[in-house]
Amino acid sequence: MKKGIEMFRKLSKKEKMKHICVWVALLLFFVFLYFFNQSIEKKELLEENGNQFEKAEVVEIVSGKRNEDGSQQGTQEIKVRLKSGEFKGEIVEATNIDSYLYGADCKVGTSVIVQISEYNGKVSASVYNYNRTTILFVMIGIFFLTLVIIGRSKGFTSALGLIFTFICILYLYLPMMYLGFSPFLSAAIVTILTTFVTMYFIGGFSKKTACAIIGTVSGVIIAGISASLFGKLGHITGYNVSDIETLLYIGQNSKLQIGGLLFSGILIASLGAVMDVAMSISTTIEELHYHNPKLTRCELFKSGIKIGGDMMGTMSNTLILAFSGGSLSTFMVFYAYDMPFLQMMNSYEMGIEIIQGIAGSLGVILTVPLVSIIAAMYMGKKHQNNESA
Repeated sequence: MKKGIEMFRKLSKKEKMKHICVWVALLLFFVFLYFFNQSIEKKELLEENGNQFEKAEVVEIVSGKRNEDGSQQGTQEIKVRLKSGEFKGEIVEATNIDSYLYGADCKVGTSVIVQISEYNGKVSASVYNYNRTTILFVMIGIFFLTLVIIGRSKGFTSALGLIFTFICILYLYLPMMYLGFSPFLSAAIVTILTTFVTMYFIGGFSKKTACAIIGTVSGVIIAGISASLFGKLGHITGYNVSDIETLLYIGQNSKLQIGGLLFSGILIASLGAVMDVAMSISTTIEELHYHNPKLTRCELFKSGIKIGGDMMGTMSNTLILAFSGGSLSTFMVFYAYDMPFLQMMNSYEMGIEIIQGIAGSLGVILTVPLVSIIAAMYMGKKHQNNESA
């Protein structure tokens, strides 16, 4: 922190004003997000009827059976002490169902989340799930701490960029689509904003930052256009996803454009990989030019392509594996049922996975020559002028 303040003091007035303008713009953006989200009125999709979710701890097992391996069998009747909410401190009876998605394997002392409701002064409860809040926040804390310890100042700025991206997705991207904005436009706006801010945090005001921003935005938009084109040719739309029934219900109660949701998500999903490739190549070309200003634009471009060649393979593999890993259960069903090749390849699930993986990888691949030529032209311009003089 002290080092950053000292570096800021050494900057010229013009550079200080640039940084101040960026932070003022960020502050105004957060103010806008606050009022923007306050103005959104969501239609209640589920009748809560006073139901609340609160923290609780199991204090007694009233009834319930267990299998020979010790796992829960059937429904349990338990007593829990509420640890949050209006009835904090009270002990109430609760039902714990035996389910893979809901409930928990309750023992005395187990920390759970319960759904409680009140009727005629009597409080009833059911176990919703384990209380994972603390451990999840600990995991997030360890991640950011590791990032800062190893990356130091760059790790800290990377963490800021990640937090900003998360805020944009949660408080700008999702609300915009809920209000009926074009999913593609929403994703493009978020992509541009997060790219500008993240690249600023990482590279500051520099030539490499400018080149990386142009390359990232171009690569991500290419990925989105490719996905839309492949989807149109393959007769796949956002209405062919597995959770379409829920989305249709949401669409009936909002202005959500369901058809573009799938391809909008590909822009967001490919942003990280494209950003990584763009900044890496831009930084490399800047270093090459710095250490050898005599390198021509053509030589810088060739170096960018050569370096980017290795990155294309790893990043494309990363994207495809990420999409495939998210649908591993689907692939296992295909394998276990020994589905015929034509049936498997022409299912919507397989088509969507291929489109996501290929479109995202195309964005990464085409980012390499884009950033290479932009950085070579931009950074080699002074040398070319001197040479012609």
